Amino acid sequence: MPSCIHSLSGAMVALVSALSSAALLLPSAAGAQATVAPQATLVRKEDRQTTAVKKPKNLFRDFMGLNVHSVGFKPELYKPVCRLVRDYHPMVWDLDNDTSNPTQFPMTRNKINWVDEYGVWKKTGYEIDVSLQFEQTAPDKWKDMAKDAFAYGRSFAQYFGPSGAHPLVGSAEIGNEPANYSDAEYRTVFENMARGIRQGDPHLPIATCNVVAGKPDKYTKNITVLDGLQSLYDILNIHTYAFAEAYPTWRRSYPEDPKIPYLSPVTDTISWRNAHAPGKQIWITEFGWDASTKPNLPTGDFSKFVGVTDTQQAQYLVRSFLVFSALDVDRAYIYYYDDEDAPTLHAASGLTRHFTPKPSFYAVSHLYDTLGSYRFVRAVKQEVGSLYAYEYQNGINSKDKIWAVWSPTGSNRKAEVVLPALGGKILRAEQMPLQSGKAKPIAFHTEGGKTTLKVGESPVYLWIQAP
Repeated sequence: MPSCIHSLSGAMVALVSALSSAALLLPSAAGAQATVAPQATLVRKEDRQTTAVKKPKNLFRDFMGLNVHSVGFKPELYKPVCRLVRDYHPMVWDLDNDTSNPTQFPMTRNKINWVDEYGVWKKTGYEIDVSLQFEQTAPDKWKDMAKDAFAYGRSFAQYFGPSGAHPLVGSAEIGNEPANYSDAEYRTVFENMARGIRQGDPHLPIATCNVVAGKPDKYTKNITVLDGLQSLYDILNIHTYAFAEAYPTWRRSYPEDPKIPYLSPVTDTISWRNAHAPGKQIWITEFGWDASTKPNLPTGDFSKFVGVTDTQQAQYLVRSFLVFSALDVDRAYIYYYDDEDAPTLHAASGLTRHFTPKPSFYAVSHLYDTLGSYRFVRAVKQEVGSLYAYEYQNGINSKDKIWAVWSPTGSNRKAEVVLPALGGKILRAEQMPLQSGKAKPIAFHTEGGKTTLKVGESPVYLWIQAP
């Protein structure tokens, strides 16, 4: 799906395009071997661990993230949404068109100061994940792929890693969607850049590019490409989009739809991780829906494009976070922070439109405020096409609980439901908002240990105090 170039708009696209070009090719068969720079070394024994350790679920404030870009991101505006951000960081900005160039950190070759950019984000309270995008450099344009990847990884980690003088970056991904790289080429870049990062700062966590346990598509690598390199990564990175149809409509469905491959790539990756790389984290670093107010283009590839409404975007993003929280994943990042309202693929995915909040901005902000200090405990109800009810528990006070209840559908369904015993007293109930201000209170009736209320496709939250 979106690469750095796909993600940018207007002047940003022109800036990146002036510096880079990339052709998209299908990935080759998995399992190819990489070329390794001779100076590469391993330094972290703990990364060789093979026994999974059961850990508590992340609190929502440590789970919810947002994809952004350094050119244009307004950190103060998005503070209500999350504290985790993921930046598309083009390697070509740091090295220009010669991969053997030394870095000039904190400056890029196109005169951006990363300390100024990332420094403001960190001071605002964000933890920064960086996707090191080498994809804009064609494979045959590297001067020495193994040597240059190692040098870049080491330099980046030394400068921005948590152990250095400028500890601005919390984690680094090696590539985003390296579609124009064969499996062997990606393995070469990954292995050497990862070894460079480990040497530059062994405390900087490393994530893979977009990987999948099953059959890869144009924008995905099969996890087996990295067989034997488990000690070089800490996080498996996956993108998932709720496509019900491909070209020419690119129509997306709702997150719980059992007919689409939205959750299955995630659960397949979890199963692979448990069997082959126990202890590694899994991050969903891209998911989202396009919601544009503009009519379709009259001609061209997107003339039949099908987006969702602003309300549906808000509902599906919030419900995705809820559904993801029930899976064995550690983070999930929305794509994207802002858009220019273009009715094309990945061009209307923002929480804001021209930096004006959409309904999704308010819905996601409310989710972050509501569940930020809570973690998933259990699925009370998970009935396909009928009712989902999840329980969340406060990270400090275990008697402080919240239930999220909704209709897992995409047809504007509403229904009166009866919930089982909640294990405490309901203090209040309110519905996911679509605008600024207080959320709408929801009426409920409790009798005989059961609670009756009306729910729809916008989740209802119940605050519960256990005895």
